[in-house]
Amino acid sequence: MEYQQLIPLITFALVSTVSPGPNNIMLMTSGANVGFMRTIPHMLGIILGFSLMVVLVGFGLMGLFTAYPVIQQGLRIASMLYLLYLAFKIAKSKPMTNEASDYRPMTFLSAASFQWVNPKAWTMALTAISVYAASAELKDIMLVSLIFGLINVPSVSLWAIAGKQLQTSLQAPTKVRIFNYGMAGLLVSSILPMI
Repeated sequence: MEYQQLIPLITFALVSTVSPGPNNIMLMTSGANVGFMRTIPHMLGIILGFSLMVVLVGFGLMGLFTAYPVIQQGLRIASMLYLLYLAFKIAKSKPMTNEASDYRPMTFLSAASFQWVNPKAWTMALTAISVYAASAELKDIMLVSLIFGLINVPSVSLWAIAGKQLQTSLQAPTKVRIFNYGMAGLLVSSILPMI
């Protein structure tokens, strides 16, 4: 990779990771429902899971999709179904009371695994590799993965903090329900570009 490509790669990584998508919507929901600290495993799962995804896409998954488009179509359908399931779970989460909430943040492994059915993550990984590591050289693939990993730290933190900040204005159970329905609706709307 040429050094003059670093700034465009960093810009692409920043814009694509900080913009709304399934990961960020779920991070904001988690931050609002259980706070920043309990959302950290979810954040780390996104950071490391997506970085690994970039590496694996760079080492051949892109070629596999080109050779067998039916695999990509199957993944698209699985992604849509899983996003609908997550939206349902968010919408049906009960508001926090003094005792507890039934909302459970994603674990590290769940968040890392989620990257494989996240349509935005696939788009970002495929684009990043095809544009910035088309040579498929190890150093280029690893650099793209590293940049995304580093840029993801402030991006995911921002969404979790934004959710945490909403906690104070979401004290009433009705407000929490409206927020959760809104976040579920946004998650469902993230499916629309796939249709």
